[in-house]
Amino acid sequence: MFPIKSKFIVAFLVFISLFAVYHSNVSAQVCSGKDDCQNKIKEYEEKLSATRAQKTSLSSQIDLMETKIELTRARIQNTQHIIEETQIEIEELGGKIDRLNSSLDHLSQILLQKIVEGYKHKEVGIMEIFFAPDANTLANQFKYLQLAQENDRRLAVQTQQIKVNYSEQKDLRETKITELETLKKTLDAQTAELGYQRQSKERLLIDTKNDEATYQTLLARARAEFAAIQGIVSGAGTETKLRDVSKGEAIATIISGSSCNSSGSHLHFIVQEGGTVINPFNKLKPVDSVNKSGGDPFNPSGSWDWPVPPTINLHQGYGVTSYVQSGGWYDFHNGIDITGSSYDVVAVEAGALYRGSYSGNGGCTLPYVRVNHTDSNISTLYLHVYAK
Repeated sequence: MFPIKSKFIVAFLVFISLFAVYHSNVSAQVCSGKDDCQNKIKEYEEKLSATRAQKTSLSSQIDLMETKIELTRARIQNTQHIIEETQIEIEELGGKIDRLNSSLDHLSQILLQKIVEGYKHKEVGIMEIFFAPDANTLANQFKYLQLAQENDRRLAVQTQQIKVNYSEQKDLRETKITELETLKKTLDAQTAELGYQRQSKERLLIDTKNDEATYQTLLARARAEFAAIQGIVSGAGTETKLRDVSKGEAIATIISGSSCNSSGSHLHFIVQEGGTVINPFNKLKPVDSVNKSGGDPFNPSGSWDWPVPPTINLHQGYGVTSYVQSGGWYDFHNGIDITGSSYDVVAVEAGALYRGSYSGNGGCTLPYVRVNHTDSNISTLYLHVYAK
């Protein structure tokens, strides 16, 4: 599933995306405060559910995308309000900690002085009792010592309470600082998402020329290709075993040009583990790349070499991609669309090579190859290719 692109369109979309991210920071407020933002978020989420239930048309898709944009803007402004509140809390906690620290220093000095004085007047000695001029004087000395000891105990308790409060406030401030960093990351992600959503809307208008008939044609093609890919993944394709292959062995060639409801040469690469589709980036190793997807994540973290030679061009990522969001074509992209420095395709691991094809809607046949990995429950699918 490879979206239609040209150099002009890519350049235009990049400009639109950058402008949109900037514009999001200076445009009119969606909501005036945290409570208002949360109400707006609920309102847009309800509208989003209602819009999804409508019949698929260009106008309903644009309405859906605009609602998503407004929802993201409300979430951004809600996050901004929470950030502002958290920053104020951190500042207030800082001031409180400073005051507690000063009080603690002051009380500690007094307590130390009291301890020194206590050693000097630790108790009423036998000689003081013997030489006391009268019983009243002796009683007063006892009362004074008892009062001093009680004051010292109170001072010690107060100092300990301030120590505990000081420690709690420091811990709370550290927690708020951590929360603030998380909120800033959330805001960055939401701002990026807003840019992608605005770019997706512009991309839809460009691809369809804002024409309903063109949209329906593209929608039918995309869904036909999606149905074919789902059929292949479920095992409904016609397959013939060719041979056993080793890791890195040439197994196919990418079809030049359009192929079965998809425009543009590319490899649609799928990984199945135990019959379940998984994210190919979890298996493929980091590599030199150019991201041409319109903002899809490119985050390989595995150990496999790539099925095409670097530099890798990512045309569509895995999951809910920019292209998926741009036109309501389908809900989920179950592989990655890539090209490399040549059309040669190699096996990422050793296994049994099968040549396959699937004929479905739209009157076309989608060719592919499958490699069932040796001693493993993993298989890899390579679509829009001719087997070697």
